Formats: sequence, structure tokens, C-alpha cells
Amino acid sequence: MKDLFILAGPTAVGKTEISIKLAQKLNGEIISADSMQIYKYMDVGSAKISAPEMNGIPHHIVDIISPSEEFSVADFKERAQSAIDEITNKNKLPMLVGGTGFYINSLIYNYSFASTNKDEEYRAYLALLADEKGNEHVHDMLKDIDEVSYNKLYPNDLKRVIRALEVYKVSGKAISAFSADQNILDIPYNVHYFVLNMDRQELYDRINKRVDIMMKNNLVDEVIKLKEMGYNSDMQSMKGIGYKEILYYLNDEISLEEAVEMIKQGSRNYAKRQLTWFRKDSRVNWINKDEFSSDDEIVEYIANKLSFL
Repeated sequence: MKDLFILAGPTAVGKTEISIKLAQKLNGEIISADSMQIYKYMDVGSAKISAPEMNGIPHHIVDIISPSEEFSVADFKERAQSAIDEITNKNKLPMLVGGTGFYINSLIYNYSFASTNKDEEYRAYLALLADEKGNEHVHDMLKDIDEVSYNKLYPNDLKRVIRALEVYKVSGKAISAFSADQNILDIPYNVHYFVLNMDRQELYDRINKRVDIMMKNNLVDEVIKLKEMGYNSDMQSMKGIGYKEILYYLNDEISLEEAVEMIKQGSRNYAKRQLTWFRKDSRVNWINKDEFSSDDEIVEYIANKLSFL
């Protein structure tokens, strides 16, 4: 079985710096599990790692598609599996790093519902319904047919809510039933899963500061350029936190101050949801950053916990 190291955590907790030091120590290469860093031209708002910050460590699944392209969890899984094989064949450690829980779970749970037939018409109908009556209305439709997904998914996770409804419509089975029929942990990897956390208020302060830095680094200019290139709010990429709010501002719907506050609030809410997500997995080793005096200490601690070294 291949070893798969995972470093996850909420936005702005400091995954990037620690992951680079770990990769150097563990002879690893990094596979990004970040649903915004896949897009080209979207650097500031996604807090994308720069080439100098990589410190010579190869990074996979970063800057791979244009903002107009769709990219599904199944696409991510396929690319990530290929990267894991490639890295393992070099006798190096594949390191999955990021905060997109659904990406991570696609690799460490045995899900096989991706092959279920699609119903594009029904999907479009549900998207329209969400526009007209709100995400909560569409989310509520799950309650009677798939309570597991209803409890697991947030109303704002519209894409996955629609997918769960679509799977039920085309198969007559809840999406959760597909994984219930098999050993959900039957995967080809030895998983070494670590999640960074810290004092909640301190994390929120870091998030607010990060948004201020994004504004100083010309996030508005980045979104203006994206608009000029033809990318718009209908695209999956432009619905990301930081992009949709600046688009509201550029479209004269809100002031710049309101946009910045919305980004901060949206990012804080996202961090809270991320932590809730990671708490669902019993394989997680939690790392409270407040108990360590430096990133180097955390790196040593994690390295010492790894049984295969």
C-alpha cells in the first residue's frame, strides 16, 4: 500500500509554510487540495503559493485550468491519483495539502457514485429553482429522500446538493447508499492525516489580516483583469470567496468597504465549516498550533509521529 500524507486545516491557519518544511524533511512532493488554486490567473484571491515560496518543492494540481473550465471532484481524484503514483514511483512521499475537504475525502473514502448517469436537464432545473427560491429550498428537497446528505451538506454547497438530488432521481438510491454498500475505508493508501488548528479568535484575526494583505496586493486589479478576459459571475471559479464580492463592487452593487467586510465574514464562516468537516474523520491527528513555539517544532512533532520513517 502507498503512503499518503495529508496536512489540512482551515483557511489562513498556516498550512503552506509548514508543508514546505515537511516536504523538505520527508522527501515529499505536494499535491494541492485547494479548489481555488487550480485556476490560472487567480493568484491573489486564492492566496496561491508563488514559485519562490515553493522552495524547490514540486507542486501538483496548481494553475492547471482556465477560470472558464468546469472542474469536478472526480477530475481532482483522477489527477491526484496519477500524481500519487508518479511521486511514489520516484520513492518520494505524496503529500496532500489543502483545505477542500471534499477533495481530500475523494481519495481517502471509497466512493463509487461518480459513475451514476447524469440528468443535465434536471440539474439545470434545480439550479434555476435555487435562483428563484433560494439554496435552502433546494437543500430542503433532500430531507425526505436522503437524510444523510441533507445533514452532511450545507445549503450553500449547491453543486453537491444538486448532485445528490440528481443521483436519487436517476438511480432511485440516495448518494449515501452507494458508499453504504461497500467498505468505505477500503482504499489503496496508508493514510497519515494531520489537521492544524489554533485559537478561534487568533485564527479569525489571521483571516482578517490575510484579506487586508490581498487588498494591498491588488485583488481588485486581479478581478478587473479577469473581467476583461471575459470571465464572469456565472462561472464556478468566479463564485469563490474574494472574487464574487469584488465583482459585486465592480458592478456597483456594494461599496469596496462592504466587499472587504463580506470577504472577511465569508472566510471566517468557511473556516468554521472546514473545522466541522475535519472533525468528522476519526483518522485525524489534531495539531494545536498554540501548543508549539514555532513551525519547526510542529514539523519535528509530525515527523516523529510518522511510523514509516
